[in-house]
Amino acid sequence: MIIKEIDCLVTCKGSHKKTRGDMNDAHIIENGYIIIKDDVIVEVGQGDGYKKHLNDCDKLIDGKGKTVTPGLIDPHTHLVYSGSREKELPLKLNKVGYIEILNAGGGILSTVENTKKASLQDLVNESKTRLDIMLKYGTTTVESKSGYGLDLETELKMLNANKILNESHPIDVVSTFMGLHALPAEFKNDRKEFLKIAKKMIPEIANKNLAEFIDCFCEDGVFSVEECREFLEEGKKFNLIPKVHGDEVEPMGGAELAGEVKAISAEHLIAASDDGIKALADNNVVAVLLPSTAFYLMVGSFARARDMIENGVAVALATDCNPGTSPTESMQAVMTFAAFGMRMFPEEIINAMTINAAAAINREREIGSIEENKKADIVIFNSKNLNYLIYHFGVNAVDKVIKDGKIVVEN
Repeated sequence: MIIKEIDCLVTCKGSHKKTRGDMNDAHIIENGYIIIKDDVIVEVGQGDGYKKHLNDCDKLIDGKGKTVTPGLIDPHTHLVYSGSREKELPLKLNKVGYIEILNAGGGILSTVENTKKASLQDLVNESKTRLDIMLKYGTTTVESKSGYGLDLETELKMLNANKILNESHPIDVVSTFMGLHALPAEFKNDRKEFLKIAKKMIPEIANKNLAEFIDCFCEDGVFSVEECREFLEEGKKFNLIPKVHGDEVEPMGGAELAGEVKAISAEHLIAASDDGIKALADNNVVAVLLPSTAFYLMVGSFARARDMIENGVAVALATDCNPGTSPTESMQAVMTFAAFGMRMFPEEIINAMTINAAAAINREREIGSIEENKKADIVIFNSKNLNYLIYHFGVNAVDKVIKDGKIVVEN
């Protein structure tokens, strides 16, 4: 396959997370071309260098008037669940707080109830619909967290759904065990017992190779720093890589904890402290920011992306696709919120959705940029340049999506 005469080829070149000024350099090539063989990129260049490959070309794609980027990578989703939570919308509009909804049996716990009732096939079918939408909007790899089970049977069911979807859908699904997502109502007066149960799930999940990462919700009214530390350290014994949901609403010390346990990423971080930002930078933890969630929660503020970038934190972006606080599958929507909510610049945004997002799931050497020997995961946008892609919001700009060297979305 050859993609030729690309007006704006956004390569995001590099096989490492980007920080500071590097985030504002997406290595854009004008009048660029890409040569793909099987599922691998074999050459990237400028001008008419593609012509020497024409005799071997099975598929020639014209890039005139297009912006071409790496496949978008969504490194924080709650893809697998059953049901929806539109009933909570009036509560949000009446300024009922997220934790207040949770404590009243809504929020995560209502999704837990629906997910427990759903069969494995139900979960696969519902989640496949979400993956199809993601693919149409340019996402080629997602991280998918469990956590709507809170018991071994349902957590295994969710993680098996991840496995089935990864094997059957064009999108690559990377699996995370989120055993500490919410405290079940029956353990309201016995937190220690639930923590024991969550820790006992780890060996079986690890031995079945159903998760690569382990995550927890470090937040006021959910789980404490001490509880999360104990859970993550147990996961590390079974070679599960830590991630931390932290400081979403209150400055709990989640970012500091992520640095302490050498997490690959810390996520949300709307209320992260200065010390927390320093801990992320000092320990090479990727900050996965979720501006669509901040918008949807109406908390009145976004994560401090500018401070993080200026202090040397590698920033990634994700949808947080979930039924309660960010019911969207569109990374293009996240571009809008990143720009206008966090004042991130277009090249920072695309690096955050590609190479830094890849680093947040330990894939930066395989995907996340358009360069030789990387997987041919590529999006062709109906956009004359990168600025226009983010400037013109509220529509799906995708023309084609190429996954593993094959066209999987067209027109």
